Amino acid sequence: MLTEIRILLLFICVSSSWRVLHAAATGDKNSLFLACGSQNGGTDGDNRKWDSDTKYLVSGDKSVMTQPQSNDPSVPSVVPYANARFFQSETSYNLPVTNQTSRILLRLHFYPTPYPNFNVSNSYLSLSVGKVELLSNFSAYITAQALSQNYIIKEYLLTPVSSPTLEIKITPFGNSSLAFISGIEMINSPDLFFGPDPVMAGFSSNDGANSGDVVSQQTISVKENNMELMYRVNVGGQFIPPKNDSGGLMRSWYDDTPFVYGGSGVGIAMTSNMTIRYDDLPSYVAPLAVYQTCRSMGFESNVNKNYNLTWVFNVDANFTYVVRFHWCDFIVDSMKINSLVFKVYINGQIAESEIDLVAMEHGKKATPLVRDYVTRVDDKKGDNLLWISVHPAGASATLVNAIVNGLEIFKIGGGTTSLAGKNPTMSDLMKKYQEEQSKQEPPGKFADQDKSSNSNTVIISSAAGGVAAFGVAAVLVIVALKRKKRSAGAESSTNSWLPIYGNSHTSASKSGGGSTTISSDAASNCRYFSLAEIKQATKNFDESNVIGVGGFGKVYKGVIDGDTKVAIKRSNPSSEQGVNEFQTEIEMLSKLRHRHLVSLIGFCEENREMVLVYDYMSHGTLREHLYKGNKTILSWKQRLDICIGAARGLHYLHTGAKYTIIHRDVKSTNILLNDKWVAKVSDFGLSKTGPNMNQGHVTTVVKGSFGYLDPEYFRRQQLTEKSDVYSYGVVLFEVLCARPALNPNLSKEQVSLADWALACQRKGNLEDIIDPQLKGKINPECLKKFAETAEKCLADNGINRPSMGDVLWNLEYALQLQENPDGVISTSEATTNQVDHNNDDPHSLIAMHRSTLSLESENADGNTDDVFSQIVNPAGR
Repeated sequence: MLTEIRILLLFICVSSSWRVLHAAATGDKNSLFLACGSQNGGTDGDNRKWDSDTKYLVSGDKSVMTQPQSNDPSVPSVVPYANARFFQSETSYNLPVTNQTSRILLRLHFYPTPYPNFNVSNSYLSLSVGKVELLSNFSAYITAQALSQNYIIKEYLLTPVSSPTLEIKITPFGNSSLAFISGIEMINSPDLFFGPDPVMAGFSSNDGANSGDVVSQQTISVKENNMELMYRVNVGGQFIPPKNDSGGLMRSWYDDTPFVYGGSGVGIAMTSNMTIRYDDLPSYVAPLAVYQTCRSMGFESNVNKNYNLTWVFNVDANFTYVVRFHWCDFIVDSMKINSLVFKVYINGQIAESEIDLVAMEHGKKATPLVRDYVTRVDDKKGDNLLWISVHPAGASATLVNAIVNGLEIFKIGGGTTSLAGKNPTMSDLMKKYQEEQSKQEPPGKFADQDKSSNSNTVIISSAAGGVAAFGVAAVLVIVALKRKKRSAGAESSTNSWLPIYGNSHTSASKSGGGSTTISSDAASNCRYFSLAEIKQATKNFDESNVIGVGGFGKVYKGVIDGDTKVAIKRSNPSSEQGVNEFQTEIEMLSKLRHRHLVSLIGFCEENREMVLVYDYMSHGTLREHLYKGNKTILSWKQRLDICIGAARGLHYLHTGAKYTIIHRDVKSTNILLNDKWVAKVSDFGLSKTGPNMNQGHVTTVVKGSFGYLDPEYFRRQQLTEKSDVYSYGVVLFEVLCARPALNPNLSKEQVSLADWALACQRKGNLEDIIDPQLKGKINPECLKKFAETAEKCLADNGINRPSMGDVLWNLEYALQLQENPDGVISTSEATTNQVDHNNDDPHSLIAMHRSTLSLESENADGNTDDVFSQIVNPAGR
C-alpha cells in the first residue's frame, strides 16, 4: 500500500553560516492570551494571564458568553476552559500584531462539554485567518469523542502578515447554526525554520538498505507556508509543560511512548556531569530537556541489527508534512567519526542513508542538532499513517545503535490556502486497524529480517498518558496489534445497524460478524419497549435529560410506568460499540441477578435505534465522587463499602454464574451508586463468557479502557478473570488517591496511576499521594492491608494476582481494621480464622473465604450480613 504513496524527502542542514539569521526569541510581552466568553479573564496553571476577548470582537457581534455545566477533573486548568463564547452567525476577532516581520504562533482551544442552552454536538464551524482556511466543517465534539479527549487544542505557525491586525473569522458551517471557541493564544514566534529554501526530492529504495535514485525535484519554501502542528514529542523523556518551554513559545512536549511501534527502544537520560551547548542552534528551537533524554535501540548489537526503532503517527492524507528530528549525542564515549551511524526512513522510503552524529557535531559532544525532512502523503488507498524509523548503518560503526531525542511533525498546505482536515471518526480508525491486521511487515522493514522474531509488545500504563494528550488510542491499537491474525476462537466485531429483535433477526452472513440474534431466553427475561415508549420516557431524547455519555452512546434519565425512574442508554451510530455490544449486554444482564450488579429492565430495537433500560442510579458513577470539584466527597468508610460492593459483584461474575464471566471493562465510571450508596457494576457490552476455561483463558481481540487495561492481556490477547483483577487494582488506587487512571499533564512517572502508585508503595511513601481529604482519617493497618491488596492486583503476571474472592475478603478485613482499630473481631470470625493455621496473617479473611465458599453458595437470597460476602447460587434463580 505504501508504494502507492508519493514520498518526497529532503533534509535541511544546520550550519554555522546561518547563525546571523536567527531571530531573537520573543517573550510573553508580545503574546496575547484570550479567555473567550469570560468577562475578566484569569490566570492558568502555568501562571499565564488570560484577558477577556470582548474588546477584540468586531462591533455588532451577537455572540453569547457562557460557562460549562461542570468541568471534568482531567481538564488541565480552569482558564481558558471556564468559559466559552458561542456564535450563531459569522463573527471576527481583530488581534493586534506587534511585529509584522515574524511568524505568528496561533493556538485555538475548544472544550466540548455540556453548556446551558447549547448543544455542542450540533456545532460545526469554519475558521480562517485572512485568506487561509484553518478549519472547515470542524466539530470539536466529534473530534473529542473520536480521539478520547476532553479538550482540543489546534496549533498553527502562520507566515508574517502585513496588516497591523490579524483577523480571525469564525463561521457556523453548513446547516449548523452554532459555533463556539474557548480560548485563543497569539504569540510572535522566532524563526524556527531557518536556512535556504530546501529542494524537495523524491527517493526510491528497492530493499531499504541503499538510497535510491532521485526521481523528481521541486523547490518548496517552508518559510512561505502556513503550518499546523500535528505532533511534538520529547522522545525518551517525560512531558514538558508550556512553562518549561524555551523562547516564550509555551509549547507542550509530550511523551513519545504511545507512538512507539512494538514498545521497542529504551529511554536514556543524560548524566548530571554533562552540559548541553547549543553552539550554532538557537536555544528557542527546543528546551534543554528535549536534548537531555533520548530513545535508544539499546546496546545489544545482535538484537539491534534485526529491527527498526519506529514511531507511527496518524495524519491527514493529501497534505505535505515537515518532519523535524532533534538529536543530541551524549551516549557515545568516543569522539571519532563513524562511532554512531544510522539510517532514517519515512513511510518505508529512505530519507537519509547515514546520520553520523559525531561528524555532524564536529567533535563537540552534547551539541543539539535538528534536521527537517519533507514528505507528501497522498490518499490513493485511504492511508493516513506516517511511519518514522531509524536503523543502524555502517559496517565499521563502533555502536550498532540509533537514537532520537525529539520529533515534531507539521502539516503544510502544499500550495493550497487550506490546512483543514476532516473530522476524525472512530469507525474510520477501526477500519484502518482491520486493514492493517492482515499485513505482514511494517514499512521500512528489511527483507532479510526474520518475520517470526518481530513481536509486538506495548506497555499500556506508560503509553496511555500520551493517548489522553494526543487522542491516539486507535493508532496505538493499530500499531500494537498489526499483523496479529485472529485465531479461530477470536471474536469479531461489527458496527452493523441491522435489526436483531422480533421477526428481523440478522445472521452472521449479513452483519459480517458472529450471530447477532438475541436468544429467546434472554428476550423472555426482560421487557421489550417500543420506541414510542422510550421517546415518551425521555421527552423525545431531550438533551436536558442526558446524565452521561459512554462508548455506546448517551445515557438519559427517564420515567416509565408513570413514576419509575430509569436510566436509558441510547446507541450512537458512530460509536465503536454496536450490535455485538448491544446483544452482549442483553444476554448477560437478562440472566444475572445480584445485589451488586446493575439491573437491566428491558430494551428497544426499532427503526435503527438500539436502546437499553436500567434501574436508575441516583448517585451516578464512583468517579464523580472521587475528584475535587465533583459531587459528594466520600469518606474512607464509604469508599471501602463501595469497593467491597463492587468486588462482590465481580466475584459473583467470576465464580457464581453458570460460566465464568469476565467483565473486561472494569473502571470507576462503570461502578454505579444507587440512592443508598450501594455499588453496582455496570456496562457489560464488552464482557466475555468462558464456557471452556480448561485452557485458563479466552483468546480474543483486545478491548477495554486505557489506564485500566491488563498489560498481559494486551500483549498476549489471552483474556482471563485476572484481567478484571488488574483493572480493579487500578480502581482501588483511584479510590485511595482520588485522581484519574491517566493524567498526561503530569510528569512521565506520574502519568499512569498504576505505575506511580506502585512506585510509591514500593518506596514506602504511598501516604504522600493519597487523597488529601483522607489524610489522618485512615487507620494505618487498614491502609497497609488496602494498599497491599491493590499492589497484588497489579502484578505483571496474572498468575501472581489474587482472585476476586481473595481481593474481596482482604478488603472486608481492611474494613474491620478501620472499624476496629484495637483489633477486636467478631466471635464467628475468630472461630473461622482457625481453619488455616498456616496462613501468614492470622486474621486473613482469605483463609475463611476458601473454607466457607461452599457454605455461601447454599444461600440464594442475594443478601449479605455485616461482614461476609455471599454469592447467589445459580441453581436457585
